[in-house]
Amino acid sequence: MLSHSKALFIMVTVPILVIFLCSIKHVMLLKAEWRQTRIPAILPHDTVTLEKAHFQGKAKLEVTSPCELECHKRAPLPTYEDLKEYLSFETLYLNGSRTLTSVNIYSFNSVNLLNKQHYSSGRRTKRQVFGLDGRFSILAKNFLLNYPFSTSVKISTGCTGILVAEKHVLTAAHCIHDGKNYVKGAQRLKVGFLKQKQKATNQTNSIFPEKPRLHWIRVKRTHVPKGWIKGSANEIGMDYDYALLELKRPHKKPFMKIGVTPPRGRMPGGRIHFSGFDNDRPGDLVYRFCLVKDETYDLLYQHCDAQPGASGSGVYIRMWKRQSRKWERKVIGIFSGHQWVDKNGMQQDYNVAVRITPLKYAQICFWIKGNYVDCRDG
Repeated sequence: MLSHSKALFIMVTVPILVIFLCSIKHVMLLKAEWRQTRIPAILPHDTVTLEKAHFQGKAKLEVTSPCELECHKRAPLPTYEDLKEYLSFETLYLNGSRTLTSVNIYSFNSVNLLNKQHYSSGRRTKRQVFGLDGRFSILAKNFLLNYPFSTSVKISTGCTGILVAEKHVLTAAHCIHDGKNYVKGAQRLKVGFLKQKQKATNQTNSIFPEKPRLHWIRVKRTHVPKGWIKGSANEIGMDYDYALLELKRPHKKPFMKIGVTPPRGRMPGGRIHFSGFDNDRPGDLVYRFCLVKDETYDLLYQHCDAQPGASGSGVYIRMWKRQSRKWERKVIGIFSGHQWVDKNGMQQDYNVAVRITPLKYAQICFWIKGNYVDCRDG
């Protein structure tokens, strides 16, 4: 039998240990939890018809920018009128016609921009693939064709996209528009879905997994924010390197909802995840995860190993959602890709993703839903 002192020790220690473990679990869930975000409303103000698109641009899988991390941090805050200009959007239709829609912004406080203008500066390293390659080719069918990997799709111009609704794909703007013109491949833009071959082949018993094929669906309509279009809006540009594609018909596959990007300090482990069709591994879907090293209000700077072709991949994280009491993945950014910056006559490079800010969430959600009432939960 236990002595009185030992029994007393256990009676006191066990409850304390239980409370301690519960508090750790609570803190962990609190840190990695989706939180309610006040979402502004972005509503169309006026739509004008533009001349038909010329499709003269050349698709580039890497982007050149005149502004690097410190440049972005020093950039002046946009005014309310600037934001309305940047978030106005151009729509390209299947027949090549296009429109420009101006917007009004409601319930947005510019103080939010000021509070997030200055971030801690992490040391940035030049990298595209560094040392040991941290990418994983997803080959097994039970992974490749199932969620979350099945949400990644191929864009016919050579990039990647991610399914964010029944008929909508999110990708990088530079995959379809070079900042001045739509790229040639955007005239008959298609989205490719991974589909395992059904017919038996002589390679069935091969030690090498069979490459999946792609099933293509045409794009019906494309939205690009005016902030991406050079000469008429934001010259920094990459802050608005995102586009939404609407398919001609539903894809009937699971998709990943969009969410507002939390500060990197609230991301589980400070990490992000994404999968793309990197050009150096043709036919493979390539997954990776890595730490976010720095951030501005509009961008995430990270050390994810990547190659051309991964641009447009949906950057996502997994956190606890209290309302539904379950873990949920959400797209919180778009991988813009490997950026080159000309600084004092020397080229510097880094990998960057566009954050889904409350303003961008409101815009993208409106493109998907067609009304702002269903876009209040970020």
